[in-house]
Amino acid sequence: MIAALMMLGTSAAFAGDSEALKAVLAAKDFNQASQLLKQNLGSMANAQEKAKAYDYVTKLALKTFDAQNAIEAQNVQAKMLKQKTTPYDTIAYYQSAYDATVNGLECVKYDAQPNEKGKVKPKFTEALTPSLTNTRMQLVNAGNYYAQRNDQDNVLKYWGMFLDTDDNPLFAKAKEGEKQYLGQVAYYTALYANQAKLYDKAEKYADIAMQDPAMRKQAETFKYSMAQMNLKSNADSVAFAKKMRASYEADPKNETVFGILCNMYSGLNMTSELNALLDKAIAADPNNFTAWAMKGQTLVNKLSKEQNPNWDECINDFKKAVAIKNDNSVVLTYLGFAINAKASAINGNVVEQKKLYTESMGFLEQAKTIDPNRAQSNWAYPLYQCYYTLYGADDSRTKELEGMLKK
Repeated sequence: MIAALMMLGTSAAFAGDSEALKAVLAAKDFNQASQLLKQNLGSMANAQEKAKAYDYVTKLALKTFDAQNAIEAQNVQAKMLKQKTTPYDTIAYYQSAYDATVNGLECVKYDAQPNEKGKVKPKFTEALTPSLTNTRMQLVNAGNYYAQRNDQDNVLKYWGMFLDTDDNPLFAKAKEGEKQYLGQVAYYTALYANQAKLYDKAEKYADIAMQDPAMRKQAETFKYSMAQMNLKSNADSVAFAKKMRASYEADPKNETVFGILCNMYSGLNMTSELNALLDKAIAADPNNFTAWAMKGQTLVNKLSKEQNPNWDECINDFKKAVAIKNDNSVVLTYLGFAINAKASAINGNVVEQKKLYTESMGFLEQAKTIDPNRAQSNWAYPLYQCYYTLYGADDSRTKELEGMLKK
């Protein structure tokens, strides 16, 4: 009995590859091996066999990758020596980089799983790591290649795979070198994902872009704008406002989050919450441009509905915002509008009216200079009011704006 058990143990210990694995290892090209691996994966004996199969498939992909890489290197030298170059298959090169990366990571995944004795003994990971680091880097060039051709699907395929593996420990040593372009790649991939309506992916890539200080504000603005555009109900809006409130409390100096939270409160008619938020922000920082601007805008919305509004506080709030930051055409236009509203309410005092319109005109002309195409603010009508009152209907400046308003 003991002898029989010993024979059985020896047989198990030195068992050969399963038929499923042998089928994969017998394949001569990547496509055939990859297809056989998909078909036979579930029939393989254990994680170690799966790792071995993926290692083999990865090396077939690397064979194509290395061959195209060698041709490109030879062509660079040939161009320098003014010699004939060899045809180079760019698409095959990028596809093989993708194939090697995807399958290599699967190999590493199974290579890290314990064997039948419960021990982890990776056989392929160390040898594959340099190659996978290289092929993954080529995914950036591949995405750029397809971005230049406005090929959305392939941009998401290549840049998406690069970003989806950003947190993989296998590539930790390469992260320092990626800093120079990671934020831009992540931001533009987020834009493509948003166009494709892959909103979860878009948010994920925007989060990666926000890790880059140079891209943080741009990516953050996009992320929250996208989120706002996808709000479908009042409940969604309230939930998003709560999310923005939590983000603001975690980072009170974040102007982007603060501005969005103010807009959400305003849109939801949460007036008391908005006023409390603005007062608290101004108390903490009297030079908070966004807070003063939102305070003025809130009053515009309120006063526009009143029969006898007093515009002084509103005008004062906008002036404080302009004193802090005088290159925002939207605030300058709101200020001009508020001053015009005050002027139009004056009866029997032409001198005072013209004084106010003259003051308003200065702010509105400043808005015109900053935003001549009215992309951000519609300064044309309140400025037309100023010109009409101060210069008359036949003045060339009035006529110019009249024509602009008719378009």
